[in-house]
Amino acid sequence: MDLSVITPFILTLDEEPNIGRVLHALRWARRVLVVDSGSADRTVEIASAFSNVEVLSRAFDSPAGQSSYALAAVETPWAMALDADYVIPSALVEEIAALPQEPAESGFFAPFEYVILGRKLRGSLYPPRQVLFRKELAAFEQDGHTQRVRVAGASGSLRTPILHDDRKSLRRWLRNQATYAEQEAAKLAASPMRELGWPDRLRATMVLGPPVVALYCLFGRGLVLDGRAGLYYTAQRAVAEGILSIKLMEARRKRA
Repeated sequence: MDLSVITPFILTLDEEPNIGRVLHALRWARRVLVVDSGSADRTVEIASAFSNVEVLSRAFDSPAGQSSYALAAVETPWAMALDADYVIPSALVEEIAALPQEPAESGFFAPFEYVILGRKLRGSLYPPRQVLFRKELAAFEQDGHTQRVRVAGASGSLRTPILHDDRKSLRRWLRNQATYAEQEAAKLAASPMRELGWPDRLRATMVLGPPVVALYCLFGRGLVLDGRAGLYYTAQRAVAEGILSIKLMEARRKRA
């Protein structure tokens, strides 16, 4: 696949610790879109320093709304949707370049490697996501706290993982988790149990989520062998589940 037919886009809000590394890894792209929703740090300044980056500003309404706006600004047949802490390794660029010029697939999922404290973890809870897709066959929808892209037609899978390397402060992470948990709790509280997958059924108990997630990270994903980085990630996921449990209690009380 000719890389010139792909336009990556990134949503940003105060991503100074991450955006430079992410954009540096996208120098292969002819045009990169950054849709910023009012950053108060140096995010826009850093992004604007890259000659292949175009910065657009839009007041935030939802991740799906921001992504739909970005997708509408894409002028190439293919789009690549990235978070501001996704670092594309050169091996993945080579893999994409080796795809047929007109793939049979309408989109491609990519796996992820989590980087914590500068160390790649042997596993995480982060699932593969569809990051590369034909623009005209894609549409975004809100799903809990995040957006999901729906792509018409068959999808394939890339082999090379994207690096998920978020270097924002712990304070910022906690603030974000509180917001995410509130949105996820509203979704869970409104969903019948029979419609939930088993991870969400565990969360819906408001008790089992944090300990099960901690045990699964440590022993199911082997993070007990990753030292301090593995323990840090496990603690993050357990805390996130605990915040979700509290928010779910509040959501159910309000509904009652």
